[in-house]
Amino acid sequence: MDGIYDAIRNMLQVLAQNGIIWQEFKYGFVINSFLCACIIGPALGAVGTIVVARKMAFFSTAVANAAITGIALGILLGEPLSAPYISLVSFSLLFAIVLNFARSHSDLSQEALIAVFLASAIAVGSALMFSVTRTINIHILDSFLFGSILTASYGDITLLAATGIVALVICALFFNTFLQSGLHPGLASIRSSVRVSYYLFAVVIALVTVASIKIVGAVLVEALLIIPAAASRNIAGSLKSFVGYSVVFGTIAAIGGIVIPVHYNISIPSGSAIILLAAGLFIITLFVRIIRERI
Repeated sequence: MDGIYDAIRNMLQVLAQNGIIWQEFKYGFVINSFLCACIIGPALGAVGTIVVARKMAFFSTAVANAAITGIALGILLGEPLSAPYISLVSFSLLFAIVLNFARSHSDLSQEALIAVFLASAIAVGSALMFSVTRTINIHILDSFLFGSILTASYGDITLLAATGIVALVICALFFNTFLQSGLHPGLASIRSSVRVSYYLFAVVIALVTVASIKIVGAVLVEALLIIPAAASRNIAGSLKSFVGYSVVFGTIAAIGGIVIPVHYNISIPSGSAIILLAAGLFIITLFVRIIRERI
């Protein structure tokens, strides 16, 4: 994989040196960030359409915040500070599956149950983070909390690409089932395939969340999962356009959030820039919807 990344990097650097693209692409860290954006934008945009359609935004928020606990566990167990992925992935998957199991076997509303799990995850995560800060500088964890796409390594790109491909393949194969189980939850008690889809999609959310945390940050990853899809929902006239617009908006936000601050020398974290751009797209589409309705 490193050879492929090097080839892409050399090609973009040549284009930048010849003035065909922005000069910032002469730098390797900008190219790595650009590659991450080209993966994370379409992946989260596509998965986000199902999240919005199934009204699982709060669920994805809970998983993202639970990932902080996984990060702290990994560091306490001796994993590398820059990549505690084993504990991060394991805990996030376990949290998503247990939360989905409890949601399927409880009389509580989905919002109330997720709120319980979310509060518990934050409490455990903050307690573990307090223990972690006794041995390391807490600022080392900033990239996981708020994202640091400009420090993405080849390993981060590979993890993101592998996870994105798996998530997109699963969503493509089970797209209709995912939507059906969300639109007609009563079928979950009748069709076993629908019941399985709840767990399968919970795993998809956990995977894309975990893979994106280093890039966007645990605090902001659920925003990039939801906002492009919500913006698309404002103007989409069909299911196909709903998915298409969401992928486009997610890609524009991810790439623009990286390139614009670097090009114009704006001092703002890349994760925040990505979400602000996505929010701007949402506001624009909201006005477009209002104008359409009045016309």
